[in-house]
Amino acid sequence: MRLVIAQMKHETNTFSPVPTPLARFAVGGGEPLSGDAAREACRGTGAALAAFVEQAEAAGADIVLPIAANAWPSGPVDEAAYEHMAGRIVDAVAAGCDGVLLDLHGAMVAEHLDDGEGELLRRVRAVAPTVPIGVALDMHTNLSDTMGVHSTVMAGYQTYPHVDMHGTGQRAGRALLAQLQGQARPEMAWGRRPMLPHVMRQGTHDGPNRALQARCREMEAAGALCATVFVGFPNADVEFAGLSAVVVTDGDAALARLWCDELLDMAWAQREGFVFTPEPLADSMARARKLATDGGTVVLLDHCDNCASGGTMDTMTVLGAMLDAGLQDAVAFAVFDPEAALAMHAAGVGATLTLPLGGKLAMPTLGLAGAPRMVSGRVVHLGDGRFRNRGPMAAGESNHMGPTAVLDTGGVRIVVISNHVEPHDLAAFDAVGIDPARARFLMLKSRVHWRAGLGSLARHIVECNGTGVCTSDYAALPFHRLRRPIYPLDPL
Repeated sequence: MRLVIAQMKHETNTFSPVPTPLARFAVGGGEPLSGDAAREACRGTGAALAAFVEQAEAAGADIVLPIAANAWPSGPVDEAAYEHMAGRIVDAVAAGCDGVLLDLHGAMVAEHLDDGEGELLRRVRAVAPTVPIGVALDMHTNLSDTMGVHSTVMAGYQTYPHVDMHGTGQRAGRALLAQLQGQARPEMAWGRRPMLPHVMRQGTHDGPNRALQARCREMEAAGALCATVFVGFPNADVEFAGLSAVVVTDGDAALARLWCDELLDMAWAQREGFVFTPEPLADSMARARKLATDGGTVVLLDHCDNCASGGTMDTMTVLGAMLDAGLQDAVAFAVFDPEAALAMHAAGVGATLTLPLGGKLAMPTLGLAGAPRMVSGRVVHLGDGRFRNRGPMAAGESNHMGPTAVLDTGGVRIVVISNHVEPHDLAAFDAVGIDPARARFLMLKSRVHWRAGLGSLARHIVECNGTGVCTSDYAALPFHRLRRPIYPLDPL
């Protein structure tokens, strides 16, 4: 049995100015890994790709791994990068195989096409009309009909934070291998509802998504090969952005349709619970100061500027409010500013300097110019920004923040990085010499993923409405391609 296994993952924020060249898909830049190097790099990690490889090895399959490409979310993928990655996968399938297992995201948009995954699957199907194709997808998939038509099995994450990426690979891989071994006959149904859930209300630590994912697991326990609700990625101006579901059964198309519709109806009935209404930033700062009197760490979420949703990670609105409020014993992770990081490396540890921080990237889709802030402080740490995740999310995977520095303003220690990385793992703080549990205030440019590795640190949580292309204010996002009407943009 010969299997083509590949990874090509990107969540595209179509409003983001952050570029997405091929080098972004490789840790530390360069070109994504392939072959034995990719196989060894993913071994023992929490990726769906790792689960595919483990299952294929256990089945004694001949493995072809043409590319392992995974990038932090950003703007549309460069056309050349997309064609390179897709071409490697399609060529491998065209050379002949018995099955295909793909670790995709589900919300990839390229410069020249809106449905990155659908187009990839269409091309794979064109060169292998009868070969089974299994796909592991992110919970934030924007599901197109093209994706459904050209795949055999789809399974998506059932947790947010995504601590079940490896488990999702197991679910998709198990179903496809069962078909190849003559032990199952997958039948798949998918569908959508006209709703665009806010990301800040999508976490599985709370309702309504927690109940939806629990029902998916009940269906799998009752015999479904895979059951998934995709909450969708709303910061993308594409036709099918929003909530969808897919159910795969063993030979029972009617049951797959019945269960899929049940999940969609459950979600639609709870649509109001997916709406997030932010509070004014001044109120958030005042509330944070009051909560801090109880002791413990107050987590401040700069949720409008999260790189794991394609943010620039360099807006200074929330950090500026912290500085203006005079917060003490605070940590801010992190500001993306390679220029400032290099300036601090040149100055050295112990140096005192004043420099324009952040605000280097304009956001033309939102009509916003870059707004740096002059900040003074002492350099207290310098590093190369390399670390390996502890988990539970993406456990064992390598990250590279590039040249990093920590500037202590006297009240706030600001982590400055040169490559985008979301703070969801304690290892990121180890890399910059900070123990976040000792901070009175901990500002994170994150929405939900921070809960994976840092959730236990928070005594209180304050969601701070700052600035950025990850905004939950749909009125600020110029949608043109999104299907309408859709809730809550339109009265339904």
